[in-house]
Amino acid sequence: MSRVTNSPARLAGVLLSIALAACAPNTPKSPVTPTAPNQSATPIVTPVLAEVLSAPVAVPATDGRTHLAYELLLTNAGDQDVTLDSLRVTGDGRNLSDLSGDRLADRTRLTGGHTPTTRIGAGQLAKVWLDVSLDTKDPVPQHLSHQLMVAVSHPAPPLVPPIVTENVAAVDVSHRRPAVIAPPLHGPNWVDVNSCCAMTPHRLALNPIDGKLWGAERFAIDYLQLDGTGRIFQGNRADPRSYPYFGADIHAVADGPVVSVLDGLPEQVPGRTPTGLTLQQYGGNHVVQDIGDGNYAFYAHLQTGSVQVHPGDRLRTGQVLGRLGNSGNSDAPHLHFHVMDTPDPLRSDGLPFVFATFGLAGRLTSLSAADALEDGAPAQLAPGATAGKENDVSPLVLDVMNYEQ
Repeated sequence: MSRVTNSPARLAGVLLSIALAACAPNTPKSPVTPTAPNQSATPIVTPVLAEVLSAPVAVPATDGRTHLAYELLLTNAGDQDVTLDSLRVTGDGRNLSDLSGDRLADRTRLTGGHTPTTRIGAGQLAKVWLDVSLDTKDPVPQHLSHQLMVAVSHPAPPLVPPIVTENVAAVDVSHRRPAVIAPPLHGPNWVDVNSCCAMTPHRLALNPIDGKLWGAERFAIDYLQLDGTGRIFQGNRADPRSYPYFGADIHAVADGPVVSVLDGLPEQVPGRTPTGLTLQQYGGNHVVQDIGDGNYAFYAHLQTGSVQVHPGDRLRTGQVLGRLGNSGNSDAPHLHFHVMDTPDPLRSDGLPFVFATFGLAGRLTSLSAADALEDGAPAQLAPGATAGKENDVSPLVLDVMNYEQ
Protein backbone atom coordinates (compact mmCIF):
# COMPACT_ATOMS: atom_id res chain seq x y z
CA MET A 1 0.00 0.00 0.00
CA SER A 2 1.36 3.40 -0.98
CA ARG A 3 0.65 6.63 0.79
CA VAL A 4 1.09 10.30 0.05
CA THR A 5 3.87 11.89 2.05
CA ASN A 6 2.66 14.82 4.11
CA SER A 7 5.35 17.46 3.80
CA PRO A 8 5.70 21.21 3.29
CA ALA A 9 7.60 20.47 0.10
CA ARG A 10 4.45 18.96 -1.40
CA LEU A 11 2.59 22.25 -0.92
CA ALA A 12 5.46 24.15 -2.51
CA GLY A 13 5.45 21.74 -5.44
CA VAL A 14 1.75 22.21 -6.01
CA LEU A 15 2.06 25.97 -5.97
CA LEU A 16 5.01 25.83 -8.36
CA SER A 17 3.10 23.66 -10.81
CA ILE A 18 0.20 26.10 -10.75
CA ALA A 19 2.53 29.00 -11.45
CA LEU A 20 4.17 27.17 -14.37
CA ALA A 21 0.83 26.20 -15.85
CA ALA A 22 -0.26 29.83 -15.77
CA CYS A 23 2.73 30.73 -17.95
CA ALA A 24 2.23 28.00 -20.55
CA PRO A 25 2.23 29.30 -24.17
CA ASN A 26 -1.33 28.15 -24.93
CA THR A 27 -2.88 29.62 -21.79
CA PRO A 28 -5.43 32.36 -22.63
CA LYS A 29 -4.29 35.67 -21.26
CA SER A 30 -6.81 37.75 -19.36
CA PRO A 31 -5.81 40.29 -16.73
CA VAL A 32 -7.20 39.48 -13.28
CA THR A 33 -7.08 41.93 -10.40
CA PRO A 34 -7.57 40.54 -6.88
CA THR A 35 -10.74 42.19 -5.60
CA ALA A 36 -11.85 39.82 -2.85
CA PRO A 37 -12.98 41.80 0.22
CA ASN A 38 -10.62 42.06 3.17
CA GLN A 39 -7.68 40.68 1.17
CA SER A 40 -4.26 42.23 0.69
CA ALA A 41 -3.12 43.15 -2.83
CA THR A 42 -0.47 40.40 -2.69
CA PRO A 43 -1.93 36.88 -2.39
CA ILE A 44 -0.61 34.68 0.42
CA VAL A 45 -1.03 31.02 1.30
CA THR A 46 -3.78 30.68 3.94
CA PRO A 47 -3.76 27.27 5.63
CA VAL A 48 -7.24 27.85 7.06
CA LEU A 49 -10.26 28.62 4.89
CA ALA A 50 -13.03 30.63 6.54
CA GLU A 51 -16.65 31.53 5.92
CA VAL A 52 -19.54 32.91 7.95
CA LEU A 53 -22.50 30.53 8.21
CA SER A 54 -25.07 33.34 7.95
CA ALA A 55 -24.98 37.11 8.17
CA PRO A 56 -25.42 38.32 11.76
CA VAL A 57 -28.50 40.28 12.84
CA ALA A 58 -28.06 42.85 15.61
CA VAL A 59 -30.35 42.44 18.63
CA PRO A 60 -30.55 44.40 21.92
CA ALA A 61 -30.69 42.24 25.05
CA THR A 62 -31.42 42.40 28.77
CA ASP A 63 -27.75 43.05 29.64
CA GLY A 64 -28.05 46.52 28.09
CA ARG A 65 -25.90 45.55 25.14
CA THR A 66 -26.44 44.80 21.46
CA HIS A 67 -25.40 41.34 20.33
CA LEU A 68 -24.23 40.00 16.98
CA ALA A 69 -24.37 36.21 17.37
CA TYR A 70 -23.09 34.15 14.45
CA GLU A 71 -20.73 31.31 13.51
CA LEU A 72 -17.44 31.11 11.66
CA LEU A 73 -16.62 27.88 9.80
CA LEU A 74 -12.89 27.12 9.56
CA THR A 75 -11.40 24.42 7.32
CA ASN A 76 -7.78 23.32 7.52
CA ALA A 77 -7.03 23.00 3.80
CA GLY A 78 -3.52 21.63 4.33
CA ASP A 79 -1.92 18.31 5.22
CA GLN A 80 -0.63 19.26 8.68
CA ASP A 81 -2.08 20.37 12.02
CA VAL A 82 -2.58 24.05 12.67
CA THR A 83 -3.30 25.89 15.90
CA LEU A 84 -5.50 28.97 16.16
CA ASP A 85 -3.45 31.58 18.00
CA SER A 86 -5.97 34.43 18.02
CA LEU A 87 -9.10 35.74 16.34
CA ARG A 88 -9.94 39.42 16.05
CA VAL A 89 -13.28 40.75 14.83
CA THR A 90 -13.33 44.27 13.40
CA GLY A 91 -16.27 46.30 12.21
CA ASP A 92 -16.04 49.41 10.07
CA GLY A 93 -12.44 49.86 11.22
CA ARG A 94 -13.15 49.31 14.95
CA ASN A 95 -11.80 46.42 17.01
CA LEU A 96 -14.90 44.70 18.41
CA SER A 97 -13.69 41.41 19.84
CA ASP A 98 -10.39 39.63 20.55
CA LEU A 99 -10.22 35.95 21.40
CA SER A 100 -7.13 33.89 22.22
CA GLY A 101 -6.01 31.04 24.45
CA ASP A 102 -8.72 29.45 26.57
CA ARG A 103 -11.32 32.06 25.53
CA LEU A 104 -10.87 31.09 21.89
CA ALA A 105 -10.81 27.37 22.68
CA ASP A 106 -14.04 27.69 24.66
CA ARG A 107 -15.78 29.02 21.54
CA THR A 108 -14.32 26.44 19.12
CA ARG A 109 -15.23 22.82 18.38
CA LEU A 110 -14.19 20.39 15.68
CA THR A 111 -17.07 19.03 13.62
CA GLY A 112 -18.22 15.86 15.34
CA GLY A 113 -16.45 16.82 18.57
CA HIS A 114 -17.54 18.36 21.84
CA THR A 115 -14.20 19.32 23.39
CA PRO A 116 -13.02 22.94 23.32
CA THR A 117 -9.92 23.22 21.16
CA THR A 118 -7.71 25.53 19.11
CA ARG A 119 -6.02 22.73 17.15
CA ILE A 120 -7.41 21.77 13.75
CA GLY A 121 -6.07 18.63 12.10
CA ALA A 122 -5.36 18.22 8.42
CA GLY A 123 -8.57 18.43 6.42
CA GLN A 124 -10.71 19.03 9.50
CA LEU A 125 -13.55 21.53 9.88
CA ALA A 126 -13.96 23.61 13.02
CA LYS A 127 -16.75 25.93 14.10
CA VAL A 128 -16.30 29.10 16.12
CA TRP A 129 -19.36 30.56 17.86
CA LEU A 130 -19.04 34.32 18.05
CA ASP A 131 -20.93 36.80 20.18
CA VAL A 132 -19.87 40.34 19.37
CA SER A 133 -21.30 42.50 22.13
CA LEU A 134 -21.63 46.27 21.73
CA ASP A 135 -22.65 49.09 23.98
CA THR A 136 -26.15 50.12 22.92
CA LYS A 137 -24.84 53.68 22.47
CA ASP A 138 -22.34 52.52 19.84
CA PRO A 139 -23.38 52.30 16.19
CA VAL A 140 -23.88 48.81 14.80
CA PRO A 141 -21.20 48.20 12.14
CA GLN A 142 -22.27 47.63 8.57
CA HIS A 143 -19.39 45.27 7.79
CA LEU A 144 -17.41 42.73 9.83
CA SER A 145 -14.05 41.18 9.06
CA HIS A 146 -11.92 38.58 10.81
CA GLN A 147 -8.19 38.37 11.39
CA LEU A 148 -6.90 34.91 12.24
CA MET A 149 -3.39 34.22 13.50
CA VAL A 150 -2.59 30.58 12.76
CA ALA A 151 0.45 28.61 13.98
CA VAL A 152 1.62 25.99 11.46
CA SER A 153 3.13 22.76 12.78
CA HIS A 154 5.60 22.33 9.84
CA PRO A 155 6.32 25.75 8.35
CA ALA A 156 7.92 26.12 4.91
CA PRO A 157 9.19 29.70 4.60
CA PRO A 158 8.76 31.88 2.67
CA LEU A 159 5.50 30.32 1.39
CA VAL A 160 4.24 29.21 4.78
CA PRO A 161 5.84 30.96 7.75
CA PRO A 162 5.48 29.60 11.33
CA ILE A 163 2.70 32.10 12.06
CA VAL A 164 0.28 33.08 9.29
CA THR A 165 -1.95 36.13 9.66
CA GLU A 166 -5.11 35.70 7.60
CA ASN A 167 -7.68 38.40 6.85
CA VAL A 168 -10.75 36.36 5.97
CA ALA A 169 -14.52 35.97 5.88
CA ALA A 170 -15.64 39.57 5.44
CA VAL A 171 -19.41 39.79 5.87
CA ASP A 172 -22.08 42.49 5.75
CA VAL A 173 -24.24 42.79 8.85
CA SER A 174 -27.84 42.01 7.93
CA HIS A 175 -30.29 44.91 7.67
CA ARG A 176 -33.06 42.65 9.03
CA ARG A 177 -34.68 43.88 12.24
CA PRO A 178 -35.66 41.43 14.99
CA ALA A 179 -39.36 40.61 15.17
CA VAL A 180 -41.15 42.46 17.99
CA ILE A 181 -43.47 39.95 19.67
CA ALA A 182 -45.40 39.17 22.84
CA PRO A 183 -44.20 36.42 25.23
CA PRO A 184 -45.57 32.92 24.52
CA LEU A 185 -46.40 32.33 28.21
CA HIS A 186 -48.19 34.13 31.04
CA GLY A 187 -47.28 34.22 34.72
CA PRO A 188 -44.23 34.70 36.95
CA ASN A 189 -40.77 33.16 37.21
CA TRP A 190 -40.26 31.72 33.74
CA VAL A 191 -36.58 30.81 33.38
CA ASP A 192 -34.65 30.90 30.13
CA VAL A 193 -32.42 27.88 30.72
CA ASN A 194 -31.09 27.36 27.19
CA SER A 195 -30.58 30.17 24.67
CA CYS A 196 -28.24 32.81 23.31
CA CYS A 197 -25.60 33.88 23.73
CA ALA A 198 -23.49 31.55 25.89
CA MET A 199 -22.27 28.15 24.70
CA THR A 200 -25.58 26.42 25.39
CA PRO A 201 -26.91 23.29 23.64
CA HIS A 202 -29.22 25.45 21.51
CA ARG A 203 -26.39 27.74 20.48
CA LEU A 204 -24.17 24.74 19.65
CA ALA A 205 -26.86 23.01 17.58
CA LEU A 206 -25.68 23.39 13.99
CA ASN A 207 -27.59 20.62 12.27
CA PRO A 208 -26.43 18.98 8.99
CA ILE A 209 -29.63 18.64 6.95
CA ASP A 210 -29.90 18.13 3.18
CA GLY A 211 -26.20 18.74 2.67
CA LYS A 212 -25.93 22.01 4.60
CA LEU A 213 -25.43 23.23 8.17
CA TRP A 214 -28.40 25.04 9.69
CA GLY A 215 -28.41 27.14 12.88
CA ALA A 216 -32.16 27.12 13.49
CA GLU A 217 -31.80 27.14 17.30
CA ARG A 218 -29.32 30.03 17.53
CA PHE A 219 -31.78 32.14 19.58
CA ALA A 220 -34.13 29.37 20.77
CA ILE A 221 -35.39 29.46 24.37
CA ASP A 222 -36.25 26.54 26.65
CA TYR A 223 -38.69 27.70 29.32
CA LEU A 224 -39.07 26.22 32.81
CA GLN A 225 -41.13 27.80 35.60
CA LEU A 226 -40.02 28.13 39.22
CA ASP A 227 -42.55 27.42 41.97
CA GLY A 228 -42.74 29.18 45.34
CA THR A 229 -39.70 27.24 46.59
CA GLY A 230 -37.61 28.07 43.54
CA ARG A 231 -37.91 24.52 42.14
CA ILE A 232 -39.45 23.22 38.93
CA PHE A 233 -41.03 20.07 40.44
CA GLN A 234 -42.08 18.52 43.73
CA GLY A 235 -42.26 14.77 44.31
CA ASN A 236 -41.71 12.15 41.61
CA ARG A 237 -39.37 13.57 38.98
CA ALA A 238 -40.55 11.01 36.39
CA ASP A 239 -44.19 12.13 36.59
CA PRO A 240 -44.92 15.18 34.40
CA ARG A 241 -47.75 16.10 36.79
CA SER A 242 -45.06 16.83 39.43
CA TYR A 243 -44.23 19.96 37.44
CA PRO A 244 -46.83 22.63 38.35
CA TYR A 245 -46.47 24.39 34.99
CA PHE A 246 -47.15 21.19 32.98
CA GLY A 247 -50.23 22.03 30.92
CA ALA A 248 -49.72 25.82 31.03
CA ASP A 249 -51.38 27.67 28.15
CA ILE A 250 -49.17 28.57 25.19
CA HIS A 251 -50.06 31.87 23.53
CA ALA A 252 -49.51 33.16 20.01
CA VAL A 253 -46.73 35.74 20.05
CA ALA A 254 -48.14 37.76 17.14
CA ASP A 255 -50.95 37.91 14.63
CA GLY A 256 -50.58 35.55 11.70
CA PRO A 257 -51.66 32.27 10.12
CA VAL A 258 -50.80 28.76 11.24
CA VAL A 259 -48.51 27.08 8.72
CA SER A 260 -48.25 23.56 10.15
CA VAL A 261 -49.28 21.48 13.14
CA LEU A 262 -48.26 18.15 14.64
CA ASP A 263 -50.17 16.51 17.49
CA GLY A 264 -50.64 12.99 18.83
CA LEU A 265 -47.07 12.18 19.84
CA PRO A 266 -46.85 10.72 23.37
CA GLU A 267 -45.46 12.45 26.44
CA GLN A 268 -41.90 11.45 27.30
CA VAL A 269 -40.80 10.36 30.79
CA PRO A 270 -39.05 13.25 32.55
CA GLY A 271 -35.46 12.49 33.52
CA ARG A 272 -34.87 10.21 30.52
CA THR A 273 -33.34 11.09 27.17
CA PRO A 274 -35.74 10.06 24.36
CA THR A 275 -34.53 7.75 21.62
CA GLY A 276 -35.79 6.53 18.25
CA LEU A 277 -37.18 9.86 17.08
CA THR A 278 -37.33 10.90 13.45
CA LEU A 279 -36.22 14.38 12.44
CA GLN A 280 -39.87 15.44 12.16
CA GLN A 281 -40.58 14.20 15.70
CA TYR A 282 -37.79 16.10 17.47
CA GLY A 283 -40.02 19.09 18.17
CA GLY A 284 -42.73 16.81 19.50
CA ASN A 285 -46.27 18.13 19.18
CA HIS A 286 -45.84 21.61 17.78
CA VAL A 287 -47.20 24.60 15.89
CA VAL A 288 -45.46 26.72 13.24
CA GLN A 289 -46.92 30.20 12.68
CA ASP A 290 -46.14 32.81 10.04
CA ILE A 291 -45.71 36.06 12.01
CA GLY A 292 -44.80 38.21 9.00
CA ASP A 293 -41.76 39.80 7.34
CA GLY A 294 -40.17 36.44 6.70
CA ASN A 295 -40.37 35.34 10.36
CA TYR A 296 -41.88 32.03 11.49
CA ALA A 297 -42.57 31.17 15.14
CA PHE A 298 -42.03 27.60 16.39
CA TYR A 299 -43.80 26.36 19.56
CA ALA A 300 -42.54 22.88 20.48
CA HIS A 301 -43.00 19.94 22.90
CA LEU A 302 -46.70 20.65 23.42
CA GLN A 303 -48.90 18.39 25.54
CA THR A 304 -50.42 15.45 23.70
CA GLY A 305 -53.83 16.28 22.28
CA SER A 306 -53.67 19.91 23.38
CA VAL A 307 -53.16 21.67 20.05
CA GLN A 308 -56.22 23.88 19.43
CA VAL A 309 -55.38 25.29 15.99
CA HIS A 310 -55.15 24.05 12.41
CA PRO A 311 -53.14 25.00 9.32
CA GLY A 312 -54.66 28.11 7.77
CA ASP A 313 -56.15 29.43 11.03
CA ARG A 314 -55.29 33.10 11.50
CA LEU A 315 -54.20 33.63 15.10
CA ARG A 316 -54.43 36.77 17.17
CA THR A 317 -51.68 37.86 19.54
CA GLY A 318 -52.24 36.16 22.89
CA GLN A 319 -54.59 33.47 21.54
CA VAL A 320 -54.14 30.07 23.20
CA LEU A 321 -52.84 27.53 20.68
CA GLY A 322 -51.94 24.59 22.93
CA ARG A 323 -50.54 23.58 26.30
CA LEU A 324 -47.00 23.07 27.58
CA GLY A 325 -45.96 19.42 27.53
CA ASN A 326 -43.07 16.98 27.31
CA SER A 327 -43.34 15.43 23.85
CA GLY A 328 -40.57 14.84 21.33
CA ASN A 329 -36.92 15.36 22.23
CA SER A 330 -37.61 16.48 25.79
CA ASP A 331 -36.45 15.20 29.17
CA ALA A 332 -38.49 17.61 31.31
CA PRO A 333 -41.72 19.52 30.66
CA HIS A 334 -40.86 22.80 28.96
CA LEU A 335 -41.70 25.08 26.06
CA HIS A 336 -39.16 25.33 23.29
CA PHE A 337 -39.67 28.55 21.33
CA HIS A 338 -37.75 30.07 18.47
CA VAL A 339 -38.12 32.28 15.41
CA MET A 340 -36.73 31.22 12.01
CA ASP A 341 -36.61 32.29 8.38
CA THR A 342 -38.49 29.31 6.86
CA PRO A 343 -41.46 27.19 8.00
CA ASP A 344 -39.17 24.19 8.63
CA PRO A 345 -38.30 24.00 12.36
CA LEU A 346 -34.74 22.72 11.80
CA ARG A 347 -33.95 23.35 8.12
CA SER A 348 -33.86 27.10 8.65
CA ASP A 349 -31.76 29.97 9.94
CA GLY A 350 -32.55 31.02 13.51
CA LEU A 351 -33.46 34.69 13.87
CA PRO A 352 -33.37 36.99 16.91
CA PHE A 353 -36.54 38.48 18.36
CA VAL A 354 -37.47 40.93 21.10
CA PHE A 355 -40.42 41.04 23.48
CA ALA A 356 -42.38 44.28 23.42
CA THR A 357 -42.65 44.28 27.22
CA PHE A 358 -41.97 41.94 30.16
CA GLY A 359 -40.61 41.93 33.68
CA LEU A 360 -37.05 40.84 34.43
CA ALA A 361 -37.11 39.25 37.90
CA GLY A 362 -33.47 38.19 38.15
CA ARG A 363 -30.87 35.78 36.78
CA LEU A 364 -29.56 32.35 37.67
CA THR A 365 -25.93 32.27 38.72
CA SER A 366 -24.64 29.86 36.05
CA LEU A 367 -25.42 27.24 33.44
CA SER A 368 -24.67 24.64 36.13
CA ALA A 369 -27.42 26.14 38.27
CA ALA A 370 -29.81 25.81 35.33
CA ASP A 371 -28.90 22.13 34.89
CA ALA A 372 -29.39 21.54 38.62
CA LEU A 373 -33.04 22.57 38.38
CA GLU A 374 -33.81 19.33 36.54
CA ASP A 375 -32.32 17.39 39.48
CA GLY A 376 -34.70 19.09 41.91
CA ALA A 377 -32.34 21.75 43.24
CA PRO A 378 -33.75 25.18 44.08
CA ALA A 379 -32.83 28.08 41.84
CA GLN A 380 -29.60 29.89 42.65
CA LEU A 381 -30.17 33.55 41.84
CA ALA A 382 -27.32 35.94 41.17
CA PRO A 383 -27.03 38.60 43.88
CA GLY A 384 -27.48 42.17 42.73
CA ALA A 385 -29.07 41.23 39.41
CA THR A 386 -31.03 44.14 38.00
CA ALA A 387 -34.79 43.61 38.00
CA GLY A 388 -37.47 45.72 36.41
CA LYS A 389 -39.55 46.29 33.33
CA GLU A 390 -37.98 45.60 29.95
CA ASN A 391 -39.13 46.84 26.56
CA ASP A 392 -38.11 45.75 23.06
CA VAL A 393 -35.16 43.60 24.14
CA SER A 394 -34.29 39.93 23.90
CA PRO A 395 -33.91 37.63 26.91
CA LEU A 396 -30.54 36.03 27.52
CA VAL A 397 -29.87 32.58 28.91
CA LEU A 398 -30.40 32.40 32.71
CA ASP A 399 -32.90 35.28 32.78
CA VAL A 400 -35.89 34.82 35.11
CA MET A 401 -38.94 36.64 33.71
CA ASN A 402 -42.46 37.65 34.65
CA TYR A 403 -45.01 37.73 31.84
CA GLU A 404 -48.19 39.68 32.50
CA GLN A 405 -51.48 38.57 31.02
